[in-house]
Amino acid sequence: MLVQIILLMIFLIGPGPIMGQSEEWKAPEAADKLVNPLADDAKAVEKGKRIYYQVCAVCHGRTGVGDGPTGKTLATKPADHTSKAVQDQSDGALFWKISKGRDLMPTYLEVFSKTQRWQLVTFIRTLKNNDQ
Repeated sequence: MLVQIILLMIFLIGPGPIMGQSEEWKAPEAADKLVNPLADDAKAVEKGKRIYYQVCAVCHGRTGVGDGPTGKTLATKPADHTSKAVQDQSDGALFWKISKGRDLMPTYLEVFSKTQRWQLVTFIRTLKNNDQ
């Protein structure tokens, strides 16, 4: 059900908001000070993976490279979570972006609990490209 709501939101918003999305998306400096309480927690990784596959993979793909079925249809490609650009961001910055959203990236502040958002960050860390 949650996936259908998110897809509906994406289609209702339409292509308009993606204009200008190509500029770098920076979290505020305060976000860098947020500490992931679940870093390196194997259970958090598994829970984050379940959430990611159910909700995020539709745009970001199951491997996180931005090639999900909906992501492929967007004019602006979703973030590649395996990339150095994403992996070099602080846990707090990723948490902030998941919480706040931007343009076609929905806000998950009210959708997921704080713990679930940290679980997503913890899982995203496992997607790091081995060449980095």
